[in-house]
Amino acid sequence: MHSAIVSPKGVWWKPAGKQEKLWVTIAFVWCMILFAMMPFWHFKGGQNPSGMRSRVDPKDFAARAQRFVEDYKVGDENGIPVVAPPAGSDLYLVARMWAWSPILKLKKGATYTLHLSALDVNHGFSLYPININFQVVPGYDYALTVTPNDVGEYKIICNEFCGIGHHLMVGKAIVEEGESTASAAAEVSEVNNE
Repeated sequence: MHSAIVSPKGVWWKPAGKQEKLWVTIAFVWCMILFAMMPFWHFKGGQNPSGMRSRVDPKDFAARAQRFVEDYKVGDENGIPVVAPPAGSDLYLVARMWAWSPILKLKKGATYTLHLSALDVNHGFSLYPININFQVVPGYDYALTVTPNDVGEYKIICNEFCGIGHHLMVGKAIVEEGESTASAAAEVSEVNNE
């Protein structure tokens, strides 16, 4: 019996062979290329948009989100409030086991500031079918400037396992034609009808 200080028996201390050195070098160079690509894709590729982060008490964030819902609520869908805030508004999206709240109804071409936070455990924000992913952590307000550019219905999926009801955690954002784009479309329609 010996301590871990004693060298193990074997030939592990012999110098690496020529081929092994080649593959270690290739692996190291490839790791450096991938490492350099991370900031490049962050800034150039737009896969992980930069945002503003700040500490927030989950109770305070829940209160802000509740005020947001009270100010802009336009209906309910399966017990979840639907909100339609004006352009330039701060949007509050709350993650909690096992739901996203509220449902956001936004205008195409309008700019908003989206605030994300969790009230209980870590959640993952994934906007489907767009490739946007964020970790939503309790105690942090992650703010992101967004400008919807396509009309449609988008699913908000939790991609961080958060318990037994994780598979049910699907929210929604609805993007409708903005007033300027809707009025331009109406004008084009009128011109075409004449």
